[in-house]
Amino acid sequence: MIIGTAGHIDHGKTALVKALTGIDADRLKEEKARGITIDLGYAYTPLPNGDILGFIDVPGHEKLVHNMLAGATGIDFVLLVIAADDGPMPQTREHLAILNLLGLKRGAVALTKIDCVSKERIAEAQAEIAALLAGSPFQNSPVFPLSSITGEGVAALRKHLDQIAVGTPARTSRGHFRLAVDRVFTLPGTGTVVTGTVFSGEVHTNDKLMLSPAGIEIRVRGIHAQNQPAESGRVGQRCALNLSAAHLEKQDVHRGDWVLDADMHQPTQRLDVRLRLLPSEAKSLKHWSPVHCHLGASDVTARVALLEGESLEPGSEMLAQIVTDKPVCAVHVDRLILRDPSATRTIGGGMVLDIFPPSRNRRKPERIAFLHALESDDAGQALGALLALGNEGVDLGRFAQNWNLKQGELDALQADLPMHRVGSWACSGARWEQLRQTLLDRLAETHEQEPDILGPDRDRLRRMALPTLDRPVMIALVDELLHEGRIAQSGPWLHLPDHKVRLSASEENLWHRVQPMLAEQPYQPPRVRDIARSLLLEEDKVRLLLKRVTRTGQTYQVAHDHYFTREAVESLAGIVHELSEQQGAAAAAEFRNRIGTGRKLAIQILECFDRMGYTQRIGDSHRLRPGTTGFSPGAGH
Repeated sequence: MIIGTAGHIDHGKTALVKALTGIDADRLKEEKARGITIDLGYAYTPLPNGDILGFIDVPGHEKLVHNMLAGATGIDFVLLVIAADDGPMPQTREHLAILNLLGLKRGAVALTKIDCVSKERIAEAQAEIAALLAGSPFQNSPVFPLSSITGEGVAALRKHLDQIAVGTPARTSRGHFRLAVDRVFTLPGTGTVVTGTVFSGEVHTNDKLMLSPAGIEIRVRGIHAQNQPAESGRVGQRCALNLSAAHLEKQDVHRGDWVLDADMHQPTQRLDVRLRLLPSEAKSLKHWSPVHCHLGASDVTARVALLEGESLEPGSEMLAQIVTDKPVCAVHVDRLILRDPSATRTIGGGMVLDIFPPSRNRRKPERIAFLHALESDDAGQALGALLALGNEGVDLGRFAQNWNLKQGELDALQADLPMHRVGSWACSGARWEQLRQTLLDRLAETHEQEPDILGPDRDRLRRMALPTLDRPVMIALVDELLHEGRIAQSGPWLHLPDHKVRLSASEENLWHRVQPMLAEQPYQPPRVRDIARSLLLEEDKVRLLLKRVTRTGQTYQVAHDHYFTREAVESLAGIVHELSEQQGAAAAAEFRNRIGTGRKLAIQILECFDRMGYTQRIGDSHRLRPGTTGFSPGAGH
């Protein structure tokens, strides 16, 4: 368990930690010279069961709240220190407000310096503490009157802390590893060392991780967990990690960075949050107000974009988007604290809901409903609520990253929820049926509006019917309807099965004269100008005819004014498939040799297959798209 101190300057936090552990947490020369805590201090002491109890001692000066915040995130238990002579003071109240905003609920109060006051004053201070904590999560916290100088009352507090620590079950080590860096230093012969609180997951020696948001790949050479050499560290512990990376220097690592699993390297400058403004604020918070944002151990300047109004009143809550000036790292339910632009007072805080927010349309009702669904602290409930919303479905990959879920943890959630999946995308069964019907309705409208056109290709149908739907989902949607016979495909064109484009009698007659010319040399048919010259016709008339025939699905336009019969294209696709099976891909030179044409035409044919979605170009080769089993023109559209 990790205990964090809180309280006003000179109320005896560091002296109390020393009385409890025997360790002076003030490690800086300046701290010892001035007699005040400037930066975070750390102390460890054994528990009766052999575990280690950790303390983070924070500074109490009003100008050092940023350092206090770097240590307050990630603690398990609060030790609120209040001097009997002063009673609650300004930083006592600010620290308490911060603890409330961080969602901390377990704690105890140390009423220090009782050797300096009368019994009557002790009673008065206890009444002041009760009034201070009334209505807060700490209102029932025990109060321990004590003196760090004489030792009176220290043993009772230590016994209570031991009992709490031993009785606290170990936190579940779910999710990927994340450690918030709050200290960086170098040791001779060791190199760069970072310390911090493990927010989630586990780490082992030789693990390969990421320093984020910088994106530097690192290796863990050694670990100290709770101040003891270890082979691993886990959530709820303070760890020191000896990092190794090519050319890594101390100046490359900063307080506020994260050491985490590469899957969690998702730096962002936008966070959608549930935001609360403290009741103590004198005026409302306006849209786009500048703030200091404290997240993990970081402190960055930012702006607040309110999502449900133009101002947030004191004591009220609202959905908001935090737009930071520098990249930060976070996951769902991480807590953040906001301070005013001059960093002189805490004004509010909140909980992260989404690390992938949009920069536009962030106030749309659909987006607000999406965020409300994320306000659950249970991932399964949130995923179920998102699926029930409909919209355009859920990106399961992003959902897992937002909630810091490993693949197995995501799979377990999915097993309990009915959904329709396409790769990492999912929606409810009802929503899938709505998407299918939307496509069918749009095709019917298109046929009514454009009876002389066979139908749109996949790209155009997507733009017309479901423009925000991801392309792979559109492909699956169309393929399912094709398989069921609800829609048909002629060449690249999609249409309802009973919709046909028919040539006029004169066009049919002309097509009977042109078709043999295309079929005579199927892999190298004549161009429009050559056909027109041979038949003594105008080029425009032949061009118009072939465009009409292409709409019926009997020909394909492979290049400008160069049309191939459907049978020829199917045969060429078979050759590409053979080459891909034999050599892994179809190279232009080998394809040219197989079909007996020039290199330019061979390349044009391969590029046509790329456009159809049958192949994709990789370097100088053209490979079948993943999952391709046979020629299906337009499959990638």
